[in-house]
Amino acid sequence: MSKIALPLMPNPPVSKRCSRFAAGSRSDAGFTLLEILVVIAILGLLIGLVAPAVLRQLGSARTSVVKQSIERIGSVLDLYKLDVGSYPTTEQGLKALIAKPSGMTAWNGPYLKATDVPADPWSHPYSYRNPSTRPAHDYDLCSSGPSGPSSQDGTICNP
Repeated sequence: MSKIALPLMPNPPVSKRCSRFAAGSRSDAGFTLLEILVVIAILGLLIGLVAPAVLRQLGSARTSVVKQSIERIGSVLDLYKLDVGSYPTTEQGLKALIAKPSGMTAWNGPYLKATDVPADPWSHPYSYRNPSTRPAHDYDLCSSGPSGPSSQDGTICNP
């Protein structure tokens, strides 16, 4: 029998990283504590700059929603007036748009799909007053704004 000679294959190349591990030298893999702290500081600065802008946008969005809601409820009050002949009294309030007030014959409601009087974006009830205390207005339909009913600051009323 004759021997067959196989060609010699060179050893595959060893990367520098592997050779460092093999030699037991210090590894550069991963991040240092200083690098991680720098990234965290940069993220903190970005959040500190962006968060106030986002919160301002949220506040202005709620104000826009409450103005649109007041206009929508005002349109519903106008429909009520067309049917009944007058706006609801202060005592009847906005509840008259959902449930028929006693003694009404021309009421064609409910005028709102909701089962309860709607609340503003800050979950405060709208205040309704008829007759209006403001000149050239038939009624007052107002939201107390973000500060709530205890304060008059930020009150938003029908135009």
